Amino acid sequence: MTHPLVAIRSVSKTFGEFQALNGVSLDVRAGEVLCLIGASGSGKTTLLRCINQLTSVDSGGIWLNGELLGLREQGGRLHRLTAGQIAQQRLKTGMVFQRFNLFPHKTALENITEGPVQVQGRKRDNARAEAIELLRRVGLAAKADAYPSQLSGGQQQRVAIARALAMKPMLMLFDEPTSALDPELVGEVLAVMKELARSGMTMMVVTHELGFAREVADTVVYMDQGAIVESGPAAEVLGRPREVRTQSFLSAVI
Repeated sequence: MTHPLVAIRSVSKTFGEFQALNGVSLDVRAGEVLCLIGASGSGKTTLLRCINQLTSVDSGGIWLNGELLGLREQGGRLHRLTAGQIAQQRLKTGMVFQRFNLFPHKTALENITEGPVQVQGRKRDNARAEAIELLRRVGLAAKADAYPSQLSGGQQQRVAIARALAMKPMLMLFDEPTSALDPELVGEVLAVMKELARSGMTMMVVTHELGFAREVADTVVYMDQGAIVESGPAAEVLGRPREVRTQSFLSAVI
């Protein structure tokens, strides 16, 4: 058995008196699509932010491709990495947020090339060619020179996905990527995510789109009060949930 691409072990996180994560352990295999579902405040977003090191864990550990995130062992003790070392680790993950966070003064093409050129030091011509291909992949080849203000919310989110992919991550994290969109624009973003899943991209997706999870997810994880209540194949968790809390949640949202 090869080790999982993502290994999360006994991760806990508190914010003041609020227990956001409580002993979470989870594996994600390379090429797997894992969907996290649950009510607001159940810990889903905090878990993604811990993986992307936007939030530090209080206890436990997260490994990406066998590398411990945020910490290094020296002399039998763990030491926190420097900001620069954490930034280097973060390049291995791409994160797509609820809000698109595009640079408003840059075109779609410029938004996508910025990271590869400025952060990774890639040649601008190569980054531009790859960005044009990514725009084609997300169905926006004709919008390369458009500014964010000239794009719909769905188009902006597709540019944000292309921007994350431009960094060539081994893991894509999606934090409710359609929640800020008008209903008629949700489908175009989900279609891009489905294509990514078919291509073999490893994805962790926080979503309320249960139809998407049912169709695309290899594994569905239901979280409540900072803990994993139930996990398994999508057909089982969404169609035949074992736990009463899962059953109650699904009956309320379907």
